[in-house]
Amino acid sequence: MKDQLYLMRPGFTNAGLGPFYCGDSVSVEGMLSFFPELREKIDVHYIAFPRPRQPLIDALGDQYQSVPVLILGDQSTLLDAGVETRKARGRRFYDDEKKIRQYLSLRFRLPEAG
Repeated sequence: MKDQLYLMRPGFTNAGLGPFYCGDSVSVEGMLSFFPELREKIDVHYIAFPRPRQPLIDALGDQYQSVPVLILGDQSTLLDAGVETRKARGRRFYDDEKKIRQYLSLRFRLPEAG
């Protein structure tokens, strides 16, 4: 299984206000636009704003529905111990956009943010 990246679909409403976009998802989306080859190396999913967010519940459990989130594939290797993962249901994941970008840079040997 490839790494699974979940981003918020833009244009959502919340409590009747909006439309909005998720700033953290935009940051990771920007990296995908700078390095389009990443879309071939990971699976990217766009999910709707309302909860429950079933794909995340199925993968990580009820308490982990925030986005962006990157769930590491079984064969993924960590290249730097400084980028620590979280764990739920036996899966390693990142739910912080900076750590997601750092991991992608290290794993796929891309430039890092300056």
